[in-house]
Amino acid sequence: MTLPCVYKEGRSRVIEVADNADVSAEAVIGEGSKIWHLAQIRDGAQLGVNCVVGRGAYIGTGVTMGDNCKVQNYALVYEPAELEDGVFIGPAVVLTNDTYPRAITPDGVLKSAHDWVPVGVSIKRGASIGARAVCVAPVTIGRWATVAAGAVVTKDVPDFALMAGVPAKRLGWVGKAGFPLKQRGEQWECPETGAMYVENDEILREVD
Repeated sequence: MTLPCVYKEGRSRVIEVADNADVSAEAVIGEGSKIWHLAQIRDGAQLGVNCVVGRGAYIGTGVTMGDNCKVQNYALVYEPAELEDGVFIGPAVVLTNDTYPRAITPDGVLKSAHDWVPVGVSIKRGASIGARAVCVAPVTIGRWATVAAGAVVTKDVPDFALMAGVPAKRLGWVGKAGFPLKQRGEQWECPETGAMYVENDEILREVD
């Protein structure tokens, strides 16, 4: 169905929500966004404009997403995750939020939300997380980085890094187009766009 979304400046915009999606009335959904079948978006979640949340995906309480993000089918984005603009979350990805998970306390009592402090995954602009990858909070994924399918990220990821494995390790660099960069002398080149990058002390930046 199509739902109106009223903004502070008084203009009425439109989002598309599948009939069987579960979207809290306390969530904020940006204009042009699409929420597909069986997705759940909890109270206090904030999605920017033109976001896509796929079938069966979960967006936790208070999660923030920038503009033009894509969360694919059955991904689990637990609070307090923070996604900047243009982040891609592949199918069945999990962003965790409990460093030392237990169902019960040492006394054998079922734990409640007050018995632990959630920690989040922060994903910077343009980064991509491949299918079934797991990001173990607290961790930060740098700008335009790519995490390969099935990887398990346990440490912070630099900008433009290509990460794979369990635990994930850097295999190389990727450009903004997502393609692995090719080394050209002391610089790195994107084979898709021709953009050049320079590496210094394992930090990559785009050449102006």
